Amino acid sequence: MQLWLWCALLVFVAGGCLAQRPRPCRSPPLLEGSLTVATQNGGYSAYGKYAYDAILQRIRFGEFVHHNNKTLIKDALLLYQEHVMYLIDHKNKTCQKRKLMSQFHPMKIPCNSTLLGQVVIGSLSAPGEGLLVNSWTGETSEDQGQYILTFTEFGCLPVTVLFNRPEPGWIVMNFFNIIRGIKEPSVFFPPPICKNATLETGEEGDFFSAFF
Repeated sequence: MQLWLWCALLVFVAGGCLAQRPRPCRSPPLLEGSLTVATQNGGYSAYGKYAYDAILQRIRFGEFVHHNNKTLIKDALLLYQEHVMYLIDHKNKTCQKRKLMSQFHPMKIPCNSTLLGQVVIGSLSAPGEGLLVNSWTGETSEDQGQYILTFTEFGCLPVTVLFNRPEPGWIVMNFFNIIRGIKEPSVFFPPPICKNATLETGEEGDFFSAFF
């Protein structure tokens, strides 16, 4: 009898959680994992790893890029507090240092976003078969670009991010294999080949120029 009561209580609590209206949330401040990036016209796609530090406002990308039937290895370090971006080419041992123009945007659901809905990726028929996520939409204040954000209900981790920009149109980013924390903090330090890099005049960068 006691076991039956416990099962009924668990079902009631789970149902209550699913019935709550989702609210905008913010991801944990330290994350690392993998991601894919693709453009609407299919002319650009990338797969790689990233490290994200919202405390000191730093992002590191290391990726394999497929563009115009060519495969490239790109590495980008964005230091927002220093307003500097490093574009690193390990193969040719070159490092470009550019002024970082854009502001740091933490991984979060903006408060003025509109909830599209809450869905399950996969199935809830059995434990471990599904992932509960929330999808939101809105416009960025900077360039009035539209976005659609899908984050997990529990943990507020990014799953899919879509941006619509004048160029190159819709950009799709998928996040997976996410780990809380940063294993190697040195990933946010410029490599030795960037030691003598000077700030390039007339060359500016932002978050998206790390990819395109």
